[in-house]
Amino acid sequence: MTNSFQQVRQAHCIPIPLEKLIAHPDNPNRMSKINLAKLVRNIEQTERYEPIIVRPHPQRKGCFQIINGEHRCKALAKLGYKEANSIVWDVNDEQTDILLATLNRLAGTDQLDKKLALLTRLNKKIKADELAKLLPATAKQIERLVNLKMPKQPVNICPQSFANPMVFFLNDNQQQIIESAIFLVAEPQTKMTKAAKRGAALTHIAQYYLDNFSGAKR
Repeated sequence: MTNSFQQVRQAHCIPIPLEKLIAHPDNPNRMSKINLAKLVRNIEQTERYEPIIVRPHPQRKGCFQIINGEHRCKALAKLGYKEANSIVWDVNDEQTDILLATLNRLAGTDQLDKKLALLTRLNKKIKADELAKLLPATAKQIERLVNLKMPKQPVNICPQSFANPMVFFLNDNQQQIIESAIFLVAEPQTKMTKAAKRGAALTHIAQYYLDNFSGAKR
């Protein structure tokens, strides 16, 4: 394979038969059956998807090893597609391992106010139950976000008071919501550590809930 041909293949999206796309055995990313079903519905409805990132398979001539897009391939197969739009990268084993460890994990977090505006626009046209079939959130989560009232005044927390660690185990949707809320509330105080800022923001969110909702539950 010449260098010029490699460059062309890397720069262009090409259709590759699904049977020639082989999942990498060490891909750590796993998608729940619920989210896979949502991915299938998204592709079925929009007829669009991100190209699959692959490399020439190191052992199977004429085949390609998937670096990013294994679940998209599964969704396409469920929908009866025979091939997938793919981008071929010429990378070695070490580079592939780095990509496997990062492509599905290096991502930003939603800015909550913009996410709320987006969900509100969608919810005016599509009911929460229908949106939940397409988005990585439940109908109840969508309804809560659309009806969420943002706090106005931040709570002043002394950074020196942080001494007690708390451990939470969250699914992807819960983590995304909490990270977005913390990002929106956290104040850019340079003297505070990142952990202190996150703790102060989480405390503020909890205090806002206590001030506004705890009385209604008594």
